[in-house]
Amino acid sequence: MSSSTSTSASNVWSLKFKTLPAFRSGELWYYFGPAFVASVAYIDPGNFATNIEGGTRFGYSLLWVLLWSNAMAILIQYLSAKLGIATGLTLPQNCRANFSRGMNLFLWVTAELAALATDLAEFLGAALGFYLLAGPAMLAHGLEKSTVLMLAALATAVLVFLILALELYGFRKLEVGIMIFVFGIAACYAIEIFLAKPNWAQVGYHILVPQISSASIYIAVGMLGATVMPHVVYLHSALVQDRARKALEGCPTSQRLQRLKHLQFEIIDVFAAMNGAWLINTAMIVMAAAVFFTHGQHVASIEEAHQTLAPLLGGVSAMAFALALLLSGLSSSTVGTMAGQVIIEGFLNIRFSVFLRRLITMIPALIVIAIKLDPLKILVLSQVGLSFALPFALVPLIVLTRRTKVMGELANGRSTNMLAYATVTVIVGLNLLLIYQSLGGKF
Repeated sequence: MSSSTSTSASNVWSLKFKTLPAFRSGELWYYFGPAFVASVAYIDPGNFATNIEGGTRFGYSLLWVLLWSNAMAILIQYLSAKLGIATGLTLPQNCRANFSRGMNLFLWVTAELAALATDLAEFLGAALGFYLLAGPAMLAHGLEKSTVLMLAALATAVLVFLILALELYGFRKLEVGIMIFVFGIAACYAIEIFLAKPNWAQVGYHILVPQISSASIYIAVGMLGATVMPHVVYLHSALVQDRARKALEGCPTSQRLQRLKHLQFEIIDVFAAMNGAWLINTAMIVMAAAVFFTHGQHVASIEEAHQTLAPLLGGVSAMAFALALLLSGLSSSTVGTMAGQVIIEGFLNIRFSVFLRRLITMIPALIVIAIKLDPLKILVLSQVGLSFALPFALVPLIVLTRRTKVMGELANGRSTNMLAYATVTVIVGLNLLLIYQSLGGKF
């Protein structure tokens, strides 16, 4: 490209943003929300499982995985939001409009499998949170653990239905409710870090310096799957639709400027929400490393982690841990149900009740509880499965956002495409490395 052409393109983009309407007081808060709803999936019970496992077994050494996973998450969520703003359609709807029927059925199946794995982890996490908070008192009255867990699961179902019902009073009410949950989780982990007193020099070193081994690759891939979640790749493109529609209805004569303005606000929303989720995830590993790894405590389950915290850091720490898990499970289970609805409606072009979706996806978690499988192992396994499902969400997203006929002037530039290709390459590479190791390979 010649220098004159490059200068011309730069001037065009400069003109676009200079001609945007001025930001009004409080306007940024109005646009805050979609990325925070999506960010819940990045701090769900699957993250608890993989982060506790990673911090307990490998100390601070896997913190760098979260840093790079977060960088990928920011790019991916930005692209998903941009697709929704530019087209007025969700990612599944765009797939249906631009790909063949056979390809759409394949993408729908992979998306549903990812959504089911997500629902399993999130519902289990909320039930475990309830169990850790109320279980000891119920066990003291003679109830069996499996009975208490089943009661916790039913209580989880009721609360998730109530949270979903907030949307009946306006989607903004649901967004604010989810954001309160996120801030609650952050507050709980702020308490944990204050009590744990980690080695901050080691924390800083391992955030910046990558280290991995054959022993830690499984957990590293699980952490990646838990951080860059495929179902919210589909969901974020739907979360921006309400604001996009209202903006265009409010100013139908300058739709181009409204889209550009909306995208500007969404970039800020994504950056704030994803980095907030990264800090919470980092706090999870730091706490596990500072408490369990440093004291040589082998934690084999979330329940054991909760029980171990009390004698090491006190009852406040154990309660904060259980409350954070409960808030995480309830909020992420709500968001996972919303994502499942977007997936089935977008790919198959059918109307599907979000409440019916929640009812159906409870079944696998109830089965896991009923047959007494280890929840921590199921949570970690589900996150590794999510990592394998990621490319089937990311590749269509990149293909669509690079097409000018789909995106118009908001189509990806060369640098954005290169970063997106690098992200998919890293994810697929880690998955292949895990398969190689599972088949007996060594490195």
